This record gives sequence, structure tokens and C-alpha cells, in this order.
Amino acid sequence: MAKASLTLFFLLLSYFSAPFWTLADEPKTWCVAKPSSDNTILQQNINFACSNVDCSIFQEGCPCFSPNNLMNHASIAMNLYYQSKGRNPWNCHFGNSALVVLTDPSYGSCNYD
Repeated sequence: MAKASLTLFFLLLSYFSAPFWTLADEPKTWCVAKPSSDNTILQQNINFACSNVDCSIFQEGCPCFSPNNLMNHASIAMNLYYQSKGRNPWNCHFGNSALVVLTDPSYGSCNYD
């Protein structure tokens, strides 16, 4: 009888915990700069993110250098930080100057993964 109860317990546990095991199926998200963000804020975001992650991907001669502007470089830096921290919404806040998006912002050979 105890063996049957134990089996039933594990079956119920696996049934009710199944939704928690599907986290890997969540859609991929990216963090980008809000288009309305001030250039000073964008530069601060770049400085902060790049002090925590390797931002060499948008250095001159690298795949994400062009277009060479603050909006593009800030989006890349902020996304690198966001991805490295586990894609948590609070890692894409940047003082309310960022957005979590569902569409991959990668372009050409610049990969936002």
C-alpha cells in the first residue's frame, strides 16, 4: 500500500509541477534603448553596461560598429548586459530608458544573442 501511495504522490507531483519545467520554452527576448532616450542617458547606459560585460562587438571594425551612433551602441550594450544577467525584466530597466522586445534586433553580421 505504501508503494502505491508513493507512486501516486510522484505522479501528482510531476503533473502539477509540469508548468514550471517549461521555462525553456519561453520566447527569446532582447533589450534595446527606447528611441526617445536622451543621448546623455544612452552614454551612461553604455558606460554602465560595458563596465560589466565585454562590449568589443561594437568597436570600430567589429560586426556591430555600424551604424556608429549612440542609439545603436547603447542598444547593443544594454542587450549584452541583459542577456548576461539572465533576461530578467529588471536587467533591462536602465532608468526607464530601455524596452524588452520579442523581435530579434540583429542585422547583417551583428548578432544580438
